[in-house]
Amino acid sequence: MEATVVRTGTEGKTWGGGNEPLKASYGKMMMWFFIVSDALTFSGFLAAYGFSRFKFMDSWPIADEVFNHFPFLHGVDAPMYYVALMTFILIFSSVTMVLAVDAGHQLKKGKVTFYMFLTIIGGVIFLGSQAWEWKNFINGTYGAVYTEGGNILQFVDSEGHRVALSDVAASQASPRVEHEARNGVWFESEKSLPSYSIEEVKAGFGENSDLLIRTQIMNEEGEKTILSREESITKLNSEAVGVIEGANLTRNEYGPPLFADFFFFITGFHGFHVFTGVLINIIIFFNVILGTYERRKNYEMVEKVGLYWHFVDLVWVFVFTFFYLV
Repeated sequence: MEATVVRTGTEGKTWGGGNEPLKASYGKMMMWFFIVSDALTFSGFLAAYGFSRFKFMDSWPIADEVFNHFPFLHGVDAPMYYVALMTFILIFSSVTMVLAVDAGHQLKKGKVTFYMFLTIIGGVIFLGSQAWEWKNFINGTYGAVYTEGGNILQFVDSEGHRVALSDVAASQASPRVEHEARNGVWFESEKSLPSYSIEEVKAGFGENSDLLIRTQIMNEEGEKTILSREESITKLNSEAVGVIEGANLTRNEYGPPLFADFFFFITGFHGFHVFTGVLINIIIFFNVILGTYERRKNYEMVEKVGLYWHFVDLVWVFVFTFFYLV
C-alpha cells in the first residue's frame, strides 16, 4: 500500500540545510550567531549594573560630577562633553563603515580603502579617548576621605562647590613612611601613600571655617547631603579613617566601590571589543589594498566585519545610556 504525499505548495521555498540559509553565507550567519551571543553577555552585565544601581540609588555617584573633564581645559567644568564627543566619533565611524560596505557592493576598491581607513581612525581615536578618560577616573580630581564603613566624605565650600584635598590639608612636620617588604611583613608591601594623611586633612579642615562635609547620601532634591559646620567636624573626627584619591577596585572618591568596579569592567570589556574590531579592520584594510577581494569580485569580508563594528557601536549606545545619562 503506497503512502499518500500531501503537497503544501511550499516545496522548494524553505531552507533545506543548504550553504546559504536565508540568502546568507555561512560566514555571515556565524557572525550573526556571535553577535547574538555577545549581545546576551552585555545584557547580563548591564542588567547587573542596573540592579546594583537600584540597590544603592541614594548614594550612587552623579555622572555629571565624575565625567566632567575635557582635554587641554584643566579646571573647566565640562560635564559629559568629552563623552558625547567620543560617542559621536564612534557613531560616525559606523557611518563610514556603511559607506565602505556599499562601495564594496559596487566593487569600488578606492572608496572601500578610503572609508575603511576613516573607520580605523575613528576606532583608534575612541580607544585613545577611553584611555584618557580612564586615567582621569583613576587619578581623580578632588579626593575625599572614607569611613570605617566604606562611606565617602567629600569637601565643599560654603556655597556647595567641591574643594580639593590640596586646599583642605595642612602640612605637618611628622614624616610618613611607606610600608615595604623590607621594613615590615616580609611578603607584603603597602600601596603608594596618598598625597596627604588623614591627620593633615583633619587639621586643615579644623583651621578653615568655610569648609563643610558632603556625604554620598542624596537628599529629597536629588543632591548630595551637605552637613552643617558642627556636624561636619563631628563626622570627620569620629568616622574618617583614611584618604582616597581617584578610583580603584576597592574604593573610590566618588561613592560606592561597585560604581568603579562596573565602570572598569563594562567599559573595559567594550573597549576590548573596539580594540579587536580595529585590528580586524586593519587586516581587512590591507587585504583591500592588496586587491584580495577585487580578484574575488566579492567584498563580503568587509560586510562581515561591518556587522561586528555596528554591533560594537550599538553596545556603546547602551553603555553610554546606562553609565552617563540615566
